[in-house]
Amino acid sequence: MTQPVEGSAERSTGESAERPTGESAEGPSRRALIGWGGAGLALGAAAAGGTAALARTDDGPGPSGGAVAFHGAHQAGIATPVQDRLHFAAFDVTTEDRAAFVGMLKDWTEAARRMTAGQPVGEGGYGGLPEAPPDDTGEALGLKPSRLTLTIGFGPSLFERFGLAGARPDALTELPRFAGDNLDRGRSGGDLCVQACADDPQVAVHAVRNLARIGFGKVVVRWSQLGFGKTSSTTPDQQTPRNLMGFKDGTRNIAGTETDRLEEFVWVGDRDGPAWMTGGSYLVARRIRMHIETWDRASLKEQEDIIGRDKGEGAPVGRARERDEPFLKAMLPDAHVRLAHPDANAGATLLRRGYSFTDGTDGLGRLDAGLFFLAYQRDPRTGFIPVQRGLAKDALNAYIQHVGSAVFAIPPGVRDSGDWWGRSLFSPATSPEAEGA
Repeated sequence: MTQPVEGSAERSTGESAERPTGESAEGPSRRALIGWGGAGLALGAAAAGGTAALARTDDGPGPSGGAVAFHGAHQAGIATPVQDRLHFAAFDVTTEDRAAFVGMLKDWTEAARRMTAGQPVGEGGYGGLPEAPPDDTGEALGLKPSRLTLTIGFGPSLFERFGLAGARPDALTELPRFAGDNLDRGRSGGDLCVQACADDPQVAVHAVRNLARIGFGKVVVRWSQLGFGKTSSTTPDQQTPRNLMGFKDGTRNIAGTETDRLEEFVWVGDRDGPAWMTGGSYLVARRIRMHIETWDRASLKEQEDIIGRDKGEGAPVGRARERDEPFLKAMLPDAHVRLAHPDANAGATLLRRGYSFTDGTDGLGRLDAGLFFLAYQRDPRTGFIPVQRGLAKDALNAYIQHVGSAVFAIPPGVRDSGDWWGRSLFSPATSPEAEGA
């Protein structure tokens, strides 16, 4: 399936309004060349862009070495200006001890405070007793914060543990199976997740590595994904990024400064329920394999028809400039932008923070590459789910396949030094809201 684009939900190609579809007028579609359905995906999150490449900072308000505030009403890493690198990890809980798990969340929060400020984990840092392991693994020593943000989320399966069944939000529903899905269970689901974004890949990997180390005996990594080259932006006044299909992506994405749209489409309100999620959001993560070898043999006209935008400027069909309002009826009926646009989905709109990935080959001589789609929304039932269903006829589906999937409840932000990740869920009587903060 394809991802929603066009500002609302976004998809695996195209830019803002995204990808049109349709046969080339010059002959049969190249889609017939596709002879695989997403087979043989490499399971390692190896070289997703962690190789040496200069970090881009065109989406940030300041130097790439700066720190992003950790405390706030909402978690950083959602509306925050999108960094250039990603390390995303989903974890399974291995302990039955609620107190131990809560203790881990507190330890994770303190470690996150320090790492996002460019400090080593633990008071001892790289020192401490020679007979004991150091508090920090050390590979980020001497590196700047690189705008590191750490964002935590809780999966549906977590609420089967620790007596949390009654606290599970109705909006945290398992995603249905969509047409064309070929999901790998080893790259789907998870009790909780951590999204680490930074302008330096080593800083992002260091952060997830240290949280996994701290969680040893309580959680284990279920799957992870490295990402490079953001495919959408929360600062749309900056240059629009391109995905691996070569099209601009995120022209109509929600900006981090658009407080009204964030309140309407991203942040959970105090009447949405449950109370512990107020100020939070919901994340849908989808690993989308792109059949780029076949795409690269499609004509320019077919590519532009499928997306619904021209490849150079990124202008919608029949328009001159990238940010011109799309004229949906000028696009083919199965064009990606047309099907993903809010006007085709009862106004449904997502905030996207996707990244490109490449994880070696599939064993058949093709790159295992594509889009790691991350979309934040107020409620997946009125956001991603209807948009994805509407994309069932998307012409782009001939060139992509969803091979990994997960949904998480993203709790509100950590308010101050006395707060911690998940406090509103695990200690509702002492949450900031209960205290009148």
